[in-house]
Amino acid sequence: MYDPLISAHPGGMSYPDSYWVDTAGEAPADDGPVQADIDVEVAIIGGGYTGLSSAYYLASEHNIDTVVLEANGTGWGCSGRNGGFALKAGGRLSYQKMIKRYGETMARRMFDEIFEGLDRVRGLIKDEQIDCDQQPDGHLWVAHRPRMMKAIHSEARFLKDLFNYDVDILCREELEKDHFNSDEAYGAMRFRDGFGVHPLKLAYGYHRLARAAGARVHTNSPVIEWRREGKRHLLVTPGGVVRANKVICATNGYTSQQLHSKLKNRSFPVLSNVVVTRPLTDTELAATNFVSSDVITDTRTLRFYYRKLPDNRILIGGRSAITGADASNPRHNDNLINALKTKFGALGDLTYDYQWGGWVCVTFDDVPHIHEAEQDSVFYAIGYGGSGVTFSVQAGMRLAEKVAGKTQGHDLPVLRTAAPKFPFAPFRRVGQRALYHYYFARDEKA
Repeated sequence: MYDPLISAHPGGMSYPDSYWVDTAGEAPADDGPVQADIDVEVAIIGGGYTGLSSAYYLASEHNIDTVVLEANGTGWGCSGRNGGFALKAGGRLSYQKMIKRYGETMARRMFDEIFEGLDRVRGLIKDEQIDCDQQPDGHLWVAHRPRMMKAIHSEARFLKDLFNYDVDILCREELEKDHFNSDEAYGAMRFRDGFGVHPLKLAYGYHRLARAAGARVHTNSPVIEWRREGKRHLLVTPGGVVRANKVICATNGYTSQQLHSKLKNRSFPVLSNVVVTRPLTDTELAATNFVSSDVITDTRTLRFYYRKLPDNRILIGGRSAITGADASNPRHNDNLINALKTKFGALGDLTYDYQWGGWVCVTFDDVPHIHEAEQDSVFYAIGYGGSGVTFSVQAGMRLAEKVAGKTQGHDLPVLRTAAPKFPFAPFRRVGQRALYHYYFARDEKA
Protein backbone atom coordinates (compact mmCIF):
# COMPACT_ATOMS: atom_id res chain seq x y z
CA MET A 1 0.00 0.00 0.00
CA TYR A 2 1.18 3.54 -0.70
CA ASP A 3 2.81 4.90 2.45
CA PRO A 4 3.22 8.71 2.54
CA LEU A 5 6.14 8.52 4.97
CA ILE A 6 8.09 6.23 2.63
CA SER A 7 6.84 6.42 -0.97
CA ALA A 8 7.92 9.15 -3.40
CA HIS A 9 4.46 9.65 -4.91
CA PRO A 10 1.20 7.66 -5.26
CA GLY A 11 1.02 7.61 -9.06
CA GLY A 12 0.24 4.57 -11.17
CA MET A 13 -2.24 2.93 -8.80
CA SER A 14 -5.79 1.72 -9.36
CA TYR A 15 -8.77 2.29 -7.10
CA PRO A 16 -9.10 -0.06 -4.13
CA ASP A 17 -11.56 -2.92 -4.44
CA SER A 18 -14.09 -1.12 -2.26
CA TYR A 19 -17.85 -0.99 -1.92
CA TRP A 20 -17.76 2.64 -3.02
CA VAL A 21 -15.91 1.90 -6.27
CA ASP A 22 -18.22 -1.03 -6.96
CA THR A 23 -21.36 1.11 -6.58
CA ALA A 24 -20.31 4.60 -7.75
CA GLY A 25 -21.10 4.09 -11.41
CA GLU A 26 -19.00 5.41 -14.26
CA ALA A 27 -16.35 7.99 -13.40
CA PRO A 28 -17.05 11.48 -14.79
CA ALA A 29 -15.35 12.74 -17.92
CA ASP A 30 -11.97 14.38 -17.28
CA ASP A 31 -9.16 15.98 -19.26
CA GLY A 32 -7.03 12.86 -19.33
CA PRO A 33 -3.37 12.62 -18.33
CA VAL A 34 -1.12 15.60 -18.98
CA GLN A 35 0.35 15.00 -22.45
CA ALA A 36 2.15 18.28 -23.14
CA ASP A 37 3.60 21.24 -21.27
CA ILE A 38 0.91 23.48 -19.72
CA ASP A 39 0.99 27.08 -18.52
CA VAL A 40 -1.60 28.00 -15.89
CA GLU A 41 -2.21 30.52 -13.14
CA VAL A 42 -2.96 27.97 -10.40
CA ALA A 43 -2.09 24.28 -10.28
CA ILE A 44 -3.73 22.09 -7.66
CA ILE A 45 -2.06 18.84 -6.62
CA GLY A 46 -4.72 16.32 -5.57
CA GLY A 47 -8.10 15.45 -7.05
CA GLY A 48 -10.08 14.82 -3.87
CA TYR A 49 -12.58 16.97 -1.99
CA THR A 50 -10.09 19.74 -1.14
CA GLY A 51 -8.55 20.03 -4.59
CA LEU A 52 -11.81 19.80 -6.52
CA SER A 53 -13.65 22.27 -4.28
CA SER A 54 -10.70 24.69 -4.49
CA ALA A 55 -10.81 24.42 -8.28
CA TYR A 56 -14.57 24.94 -8.28
CA TYR A 57 -14.41 28.12 -6.20
CA LEU A 58 -11.34 29.50 -8.00
CA ALA A 59 -13.06 29.09 -11.37
CA SER A 60 -16.64 29.96 -10.42
CA GLU A 61 -16.14 32.81 -7.92
CA HIS A 62 -12.71 34.25 -8.79
CA ASN A 63 -12.42 33.51 -12.53
CA ILE A 64 -8.89 32.15 -12.11
CA ASP A 65 -7.41 29.70 -14.62
CA THR A 66 -6.94 26.44 -12.71
CA VAL A 67 -5.68 22.92 -13.39
CA VAL A 68 -6.08 19.94 -11.05
CA LEU A 69 -3.39 17.24 -11.14
CA GLU A 70 -4.57 13.91 -9.74
CA ALA A 71 -2.02 11.10 -9.46
CA ASN A 72 -4.60 8.40 -10.20
CA GLY A 73 -8.39 8.67 -10.51
CA THR A 74 -10.70 11.27 -9.01
CA GLY A 75 -11.20 10.60 -5.29
CA TRP A 76 -8.55 7.85 -5.30
CA GLY A 77 -7.29 8.91 -1.87
CA CYS A 78 -9.29 9.37 1.30
CA SER A 79 -12.10 11.19 -0.54
CA GLY A 80 -13.13 7.88 -2.07
CA ARG A 81 -12.19 5.62 0.86
CA ASN A 82 -13.76 7.18 3.95
CA GLY A 83 -16.93 6.01 5.69
CA GLY A 84 -19.10 8.77 4.23
CA PHE A 85 -19.73 10.58 7.55
CA ALA A 86 -20.57 14.27 7.06
CA LEU A 87 -20.22 15.49 10.65
CA LYS A 88 -20.26 18.77 12.52
CA ALA A 89 -16.55 18.47 13.11
CA GLY A 90 -13.14 19.67 11.97
CA GLY A 91 -9.92 18.18 13.28
CA ARG A 92 -9.53 16.20 16.50
CA LEU A 93 -9.36 18.98 19.12
CA SER A 94 -12.39 19.00 21.42
CA TYR A 95 -14.28 22.24 21.90
CA GLN A 96 -13.43 22.24 25.61
CA LYS A 97 -9.70 22.09 24.80
CA MET A 98 -10.26 24.66 22.08
CA ILE A 99 -11.55 27.13 24.68
CA LYS A 100 -8.51 26.52 26.90
CA ARG A 101 -6.18 27.11 23.97
CA TYR A 102 -7.86 29.99 22.14
CA GLY A 103 -10.41 31.47 24.55
CA GLU A 104 -14.23 31.46 24.38
CA THR A 105 -14.64 34.08 21.64
CA MET A 106 -12.32 32.36 19.19
CA ALA A 107 -13.70 28.92 20.07
CA ARG A 108 -17.21 30.12 19.22
CA ARG A 109 -15.95 31.40 15.88
CA MET A 110 -14.25 28.07 15.23
CA PHE A 111 -17.55 26.34 16.05
CA ASP A 112 -19.30 28.58 13.50
CA GLU A 113 -16.63 27.86 10.86
CA ILE A 114 -17.05 24.12 11.34
CA PHE A 115 -20.84 24.38 11.22
CA GLU A 116 -20.57 26.48 8.05
CA GLY A 117 -18.54 23.67 6.53
CA LEU A 118 -21.32 21.16 7.17
CA ASP A 119 -23.92 23.54 5.75
CA ARG A 120 -21.72 24.17 2.71
CA VAL A 121 -21.59 20.45 1.88
CA ARG A 122 -25.32 20.08 2.44
CA GLY A 123 -25.98 23.13 0.26
CA LEU A 124 -23.81 21.95 -2.63
CA ILE A 125 -25.49 18.55 -2.62
CA LYS A 126 -28.93 20.15 -2.67
CA ASP A 127 -28.34 23.14 -4.97
CA GLU A 128 -26.19 21.28 -7.50
CA GLN A 129 -28.28 18.09 -7.28
CA ILE A 130 -25.30 15.84 -6.52
CA ASP A 131 -26.49 12.24 -6.45
CA CYS A 132 -24.54 10.80 -3.51
CA ASP A 133 -27.08 8.64 -1.64
CA GLN A 134 -27.49 11.25 1.08
CA GLN A 135 -29.22 9.83 4.17
CA PRO A 136 -31.34 11.81 6.67
CA ASP A 137 -29.64 13.94 9.31
CA GLY A 138 -28.65 12.37 12.62
CA HIS A 139 -25.41 11.44 14.37
CA LEU A 140 -25.36 9.11 17.37
CA TRP A 141 -22.46 9.24 19.82
CA VAL A 142 -22.96 5.97 21.66
CA ALA A 143 -21.75 5.17 25.18
CA HIS A 144 -19.83 1.91 24.82
CA ARG A 145 -19.60 1.53 28.63
CA PRO A 146 -22.11 2.65 31.33
CA ARG A 147 -19.51 5.03 32.80
CA MET A 148 -19.40 6.99 29.50
CA MET A 149 -22.92 8.34 30.00
CA LYS A 150 -21.42 10.79 32.49
CA ALA A 151 -19.17 12.16 29.74
CA ILE A 152 -22.14 12.37 27.37
CA HIS A 153 -24.25 14.38 29.84
CA SER A 154 -21.29 16.68 30.53
CA GLU A 155 -20.69 17.32 26.82
CA ALA A 156 -24.39 18.04 26.25
CA ARG A 157 -24.40 20.69 29.00
CA PHE A 158 -21.21 22.20 27.61
CA LEU A 159 -22.59 22.49 24.05
CA LYS A 160 -25.75 24.15 25.33
CA ASP A 161 -24.04 26.57 27.72
CA LEU A 162 -21.19 27.67 25.45
CA PHE A 163 -22.65 27.40 21.94
CA ASN A 164 -26.41 27.31 22.55
CA TYR A 165 -26.43 24.04 20.63
CA ASP A 166 -29.09 21.49 21.54
CA VAL A 167 -28.60 17.74 21.42
CA ASP A 168 -30.83 14.86 22.47
CA ILE A 169 -29.83 12.44 25.23
CA LEU A 170 -31.15 8.94 24.66
CA CYS A 171 -31.30 6.27 27.36
CA ARG A 172 -30.64 2.65 26.45
CA GLU A 173 -34.35 1.90 26.05
CA GLU A 174 -34.91 4.84 23.69
CA LEU A 175 -31.90 3.79 21.64
CA GLU A 176 -33.23 0.23 21.35
CA LYS A 177 -36.73 1.42 20.40
CA ASP A 178 -35.90 4.09 17.80
CA HIS A 179 -32.46 3.15 16.41
CA PHE A 180 -31.00 -0.30 17.15
CA ASN A 181 -30.60 -2.92 19.83
CA SER A 182 -26.91 -3.32 20.67
CA ASP A 183 -25.09 -5.31 23.32
CA GLU A 184 -22.60 -2.46 23.64
CA ALA A 185 -24.78 0.65 23.80
CA TYR A 186 -25.79 2.13 27.16
CA GLY A 187 -27.30 5.33 25.83
CA ALA A 188 -26.25 8.02 23.40
CA MET A 189 -26.05 11.69 22.51
CA ARG A 190 -27.84 12.41 19.25
CA PHE A 191 -26.70 15.36 17.19
CA ARG A 192 -29.46 16.61 14.93
CA ASP A 193 -26.85 17.53 12.32
CA GLY A 194 -24.64 15.15 10.35
CA PHE A 195 -25.53 12.60 7.71
CA GLY A 196 -24.22 9.73 5.63
CA VAL A 197 -23.23 9.93 1.96
CA HIS A 198 -21.63 7.81 -0.74
CA PRO A 199 -18.19 9.49 -0.58
CA LEU A 200 -16.95 8.59 -4.07
CA LYS A 201 -20.19 9.72 -5.70
CA LEU A 202 -19.76 12.98 -3.79
CA ALA A 203 -16.21 13.35 -5.15
CA TYR A 204 -17.52 12.70 -8.65
CA GLY A 205 -20.08 15.45 -8.07
CA TYR A 206 -17.42 17.99 -7.08
CA HIS A 207 -15.37 16.89 -10.12
CA ARG A 208 -18.27 17.70 -12.44
CA LEU A 209 -18.85 21.08 -10.74
CA ALA A 210 -15.18 22.06 -11.10
CA ARG A 211 -15.05 21.20 -14.80
CA ALA A 212 -18.39 22.87 -15.50
CA ALA A 213 -17.01 26.05 -13.90
CA GLY A 214 -14.01 25.96 -16.27
CA ALA A 215 -11.29 24.16 -14.32
CA ARG A 216 -9.37 21.35 -16.00
CA VAL A 217 -8.93 18.02 -14.20
CA HIS A 218 -6.02 15.85 -15.35
CA THR A 219 -6.16 12.34 -13.89
CA ASN A 220 -3.26 9.83 -13.88
CA SER A 221 -0.86 12.77 -13.67
CA PRO A 222 1.33 12.39 -10.56
CA VAL A 223 3.78 15.16 -9.72
CA ILE A 224 7.12 13.33 -9.79
CA GLU A 225 9.33 16.41 -9.48
CA TRP A 226 8.80 20.00 -8.30
CA ARG A 227 11.28 22.74 -9.07
CA ARG A 228 11.38 26.51 -9.53
CA GLU A 229 12.08 28.62 -12.62
CA GLY A 230 12.28 32.19 -11.41
CA LYS A 231 8.93 32.95 -9.77
CA ARG A 232 7.18 30.08 -11.51
CA HIS A 233 6.66 26.56 -10.24
CA LEU A 234 7.45 23.65 -12.55
CA LEU A 235 5.46 20.52 -11.72
CA VAL A 236 6.86 17.60 -13.66
CA THR A 237 4.43 14.81 -14.59
CA PRO A 238 5.11 11.72 -16.74
CA GLY A 239 3.45 13.42 -19.72
CA GLY A 240 4.61 17.02 -19.46
CA VAL A 241 5.56 19.97 -17.27
CA VAL A 242 2.91 22.19 -15.71
CA ARG A 243 4.15 25.76 -15.17
CA ALA A 244 2.11 27.64 -12.59
CA ASN A 245 2.33 30.96 -10.78
CA LYS A 246 0.70 29.48 -7.69
CA VAL A 247 0.30 25.95 -6.36
CA ILE A 248 -2.20 24.42 -3.95
CA CYS A 249 -1.20 21.19 -2.18
CA ALA A 250 -4.46 19.34 -1.60
CA THR A 251 -3.04 15.94 -0.78
CA ASN A 252 -3.78 15.93 2.99
CA GLY A 253 -3.08 12.44 4.44
CA TYR A 254 -1.53 11.30 1.15
CA THR A 255 1.14 14.02 1.15
CA SER A 256 4.52 12.48 0.36
CA GLN A 257 7.42 13.65 2.51
CA GLN A 258 9.20 14.41 -0.78
CA LEU A 259 6.50 16.63 -2.29
CA HIS A 260 7.63 19.97 -0.83
CA SER A 261 10.23 20.74 1.83
CA LYS A 262 7.95 23.20 3.65
CA LEU A 263 5.33 20.47 4.17
CA LYS A 264 7.69 17.81 5.45
CA ASN A 265 6.87 16.53 8.98
CA ARG A 266 3.85 18.83 9.37
CA SER A 267 1.32 16.02 9.19
CA PHE A 268 1.02 12.43 10.31
CA PRO A 269 -0.83 9.86 8.16
CA VAL A 270 -2.78 7.34 10.27
CA LEU A 271 -4.36 4.26 8.71
CA SER A 272 -8.07 3.54 9.07
CA ASN A 273 -9.63 0.31 7.79
CA VAL A 274 -13.22 -0.21 6.62
CA VAL A 275 -15.27 -3.33 6.02
CA VAL A 276 -18.76 -3.59 4.54
CA THR A 277 -20.82 -6.64 5.40
CA ARG A 278 -23.07 -8.71 3.23
CA PRO A 279 -26.70 -7.44 3.31
CA LEU A 280 -28.47 -8.27 6.57
CA THR A 281 -31.36 -10.72 6.34
CA ASP A 282 -34.86 -9.79 7.48
CA THR A 283 -34.30 -12.01 10.52
CA GLU A 284 -31.08 -10.18 11.42
CA LEU A 285 -32.70 -6.79 10.96
CA ALA A 286 -35.55 -7.82 13.23
CA ALA A 287 -33.17 -9.26 15.84
CA THR A 288 -31.17 -6.02 16.03
CA ASN A 289 -34.07 -3.64 15.29
CA PHE A 290 -31.55 -1.74 13.17
CA VAL A 291 -33.98 0.84 11.78
CA SER A 292 -31.73 3.88 12.09
CA SER A 293 -29.94 5.51 9.16
CA ASP A 294 -27.97 7.80 11.52
CA VAL A 295 -24.20 7.81 11.31
CA ILE A 296 -22.76 6.33 14.51
CA THR A 297 -19.54 6.71 16.50
CA ASP A 298 -18.77 5.30 19.92
CA THR A 299 -17.12 6.91 22.94
CA ARG A 300 -13.77 5.15 22.59
CA THR A 301 -10.67 7.25 21.98
CA LEU A 302 -9.84 4.69 19.27
CA ARG A 303 -13.42 4.90 18.14
CA PHE A 304 -15.36 2.66 15.84
CA TYR A 305 -17.58 4.37 13.28
CA TYR A 306 -20.45 2.49 11.70
CA ARG A 307 -23.80 2.87 9.96
CA LYS A 308 -26.43 0.94 8.05
CA LEU A 309 -26.21 1.54 4.31
CA PRO A 310 -29.27 1.96 2.07
CA ASP A 311 -29.02 -1.67 0.89
CA ASN A 312 -29.03 -2.98 4.51
CA ARG A 313 -25.32 -3.70 4.72
CA ILE A 314 -23.36 -2.41 7.72
CA LEU A 315 -20.20 -0.39 7.26
CA ILE A 316 -17.74 -0.29 10.15
CA GLY A 317 -14.34 1.35 10.32
CA GLY A 318 -11.59 2.07 12.80
CA ARG A 319 -7.86 2.46 13.31
CA SER A 320 -5.74 -0.36 11.90
CA ALA A 321 -2.11 -0.89 10.88
CA ILE A 322 0.75 1.39 11.84
CA THR A 323 2.53 1.12 8.49
CA GLY A 324 1.49 0.68 4.88
CA ALA A 325 3.44 -2.57 4.74
CA ASP A 326 1.11 -4.11 7.34
CA ALA A 327 -2.09 -2.65 5.88
CA SER A 328 -3.14 -5.85 4.10
CA ASN A 329 -2.80 -8.03 7.21
CA PRO A 330 -6.23 -9.72 7.57
CA ARG A 331 -6.21 -9.30 11.34
CA HIS A 332 -7.18 -5.64 10.95
CA ASN A 333 -10.37 -6.57 9.11
CA ASP A 334 -11.01 -9.39 11.58
CA ASN A 335 -10.80 -6.84 14.40
CA LEU A 336 -13.53 -4.79 12.76
CA ILE A 337 -15.92 -7.65 12.08
CA ASN A 338 -15.34 -8.97 15.62
CA ALA A 339 -16.08 -5.51 17.02
CA LEU A 340 -19.33 -5.48 15.06
CA LYS A 341 -20.28 -8.90 16.43
CA THR A 342 -19.53 -7.64 19.95
CA LYS A 343 -21.90 -4.76 19.39
CA PHE A 344 -24.57 -6.98 17.82
CA GLY A 345 -24.45 -10.50 19.22
CA ALA A 346 -27.40 -11.52 17.03
CA LEU A 347 -25.08 -11.22 14.00
CA GLY A 348 -22.78 -14.03 15.11
CA ASP A 349 -22.10 -15.50 11.66
CA LEU A 350 -21.84 -12.17 9.86
CA THR A 351 -19.28 -11.92 7.07
CA TYR A 352 -17.99 -9.01 5.00
CA ASP A 353 -17.97 -8.56 1.23
CA TYR A 354 -15.59 -5.58 1.01
CA GLN A 355 -12.54 -4.33 2.85
CA TRP A 356 -10.09 -1.48 2.23
CA GLY A 357 -8.06 1.16 4.03
CA GLY A 358 -6.97 4.77 3.75
CA TRP A 359 -4.82 7.43 5.40
CA VAL A 360 -6.32 9.93 7.84
CA CYS A 361 -4.32 13.13 8.30
CA VAL A 362 -3.44 14.30 11.82
CA THR A 363 -1.55 17.45 12.82
CA PHE A 364 0.55 17.90 15.95
CA ASP A 365 -1.91 20.40 17.45
CA ASP A 366 -5.00 18.40 16.37
CA VAL A 367 -6.58 21.17 14.25
CA PRO A 368 -6.64 21.64 10.47
CA HIS A 369 -4.45 24.29 8.89
CA ILE A 370 -5.21 26.22 5.69
CA HIS A 371 -2.06 28.21 5.14
CA GLU A 372 0.83 29.30 2.91
CA ALA A 373 4.02 27.28 2.66
CA GLU A 374 5.50 30.09 0.59
CA GLN A 375 4.01 33.58 0.72
CA ASP A 376 1.43 34.14 -2.03
CA SER A 377 2.85 31.21 -3.95
CA VAL A 378 2.32 27.78 -2.32
CA PHE A 379 -0.79 27.00 -0.29
CA TYR A 380 -1.99 23.90 1.54
CA ALA A 381 -4.76 22.42 3.66
CA ILE A 382 -4.05 19.48 5.97
CA GLY A 383 -5.17 17.82 9.18
CA TYR A 384 -8.91 17.14 9.07
CA GLY A 385 -8.42 14.26 11.49
CA GLY A 386 -11.24 12.11 10.12
CA SER A 387 -13.66 14.99 9.48
CA GLY A 388 -12.69 15.62 5.88
CA VAL A 389 -16.07 14.92 4.28
CA THR A 390 -17.27 18.13 5.87
CA PHE A 391 -14.32 20.40 6.52
CA SER A 392 -12.35 19.77 3.31
CA VAL A 393 -14.85 21.74 1.23
CA GLN A 394 -14.74 24.65 3.66
CA ALA A 395 -10.95 24.43 3.38
CA GLY A 396 -11.21 24.42 -0.42
CA MET A 397 -13.28 27.60 -0.33
CA ARG A 398 -10.80 29.27 2.06
CA LEU A 399 -7.84 28.22 -0.09
CA ALA A 400 -9.48 29.83 -3.11
CA GLU A 401 -9.91 33.04 -1.11
CA LYS A 402 -6.24 33.02 -0.10
CA VAL A 403 -5.09 32.46 -3.67
CA ALA A 404 -7.36 35.28 -4.88
CA GLY A 405 -6.05 37.61 -2.16
CA LYS A 406 -9.41 37.92 -0.41
CA THR A 407 -8.56 37.08 3.19
CA GLN A 408 -10.80 39.36 5.24
CA GLY A 409 -11.84 37.44 8.35
CA HIS A 410 -8.96 34.97 8.03
CA ASP A 411 -7.82 35.49 11.62
CA LEU A 412 -9.03 32.10 12.84
CA PRO A 413 -6.22 29.85 14.12
CA VAL A 414 -6.86 27.33 11.32
CA LEU A 415 -6.43 30.08 8.73
CA ARG A 416 -3.58 32.21 10.08
CA THR A 417 -1.05 29.75 11.49
CA ALA A 418 1.19 27.20 9.83
CA ALA A 419 0.83 23.57 10.78
CA PRO A 420 3.56 22.94 13.39
CA LYS A 421 6.20 20.34 12.72
CA PHE A 422 6.12 17.13 14.71
CA PRO A 423 8.97 16.95 17.22
CA PHE A 424 11.10 13.80 16.95
CA ALA A 425 9.36 13.20 13.61
CA PRO A 426 11.24 9.98 12.70
CA PHE A 427 9.79 8.36 15.84
CA ARG A 428 6.14 9.25 15.21
CA ARG A 429 5.13 5.66 14.62
CA VAL A 430 6.92 4.44 17.73
CA GLY A 431 4.83 6.89 19.75
CA GLN A 432 1.70 5.92 17.84
CA ARG A 433 2.16 2.25 18.70
CA ALA A 434 2.59 3.06 22.39
CA LEU A 435 -0.47 5.33 22.42
CA TYR A 436 -2.59 2.68 20.74
CA HIS A 437 -1.78 0.22 23.53
CA TYR A 438 -2.59 2.83 26.18
CA TYR A 439 -5.85 3.97 24.56
CA PHE A 440 -7.00 0.38 24.03
CA ALA A 441 -6.48 -0.45 27.70
CA ARG A 442 -8.36 2.69 28.76
CA ASP A 443 -11.20 2.27 26.25
CA GLU A 444 -11.93 -1.34 27.15
CA LYS A 445 -11.89 -0.84 30.92
CA ALA A 446 -15.17 -2.13 32.33
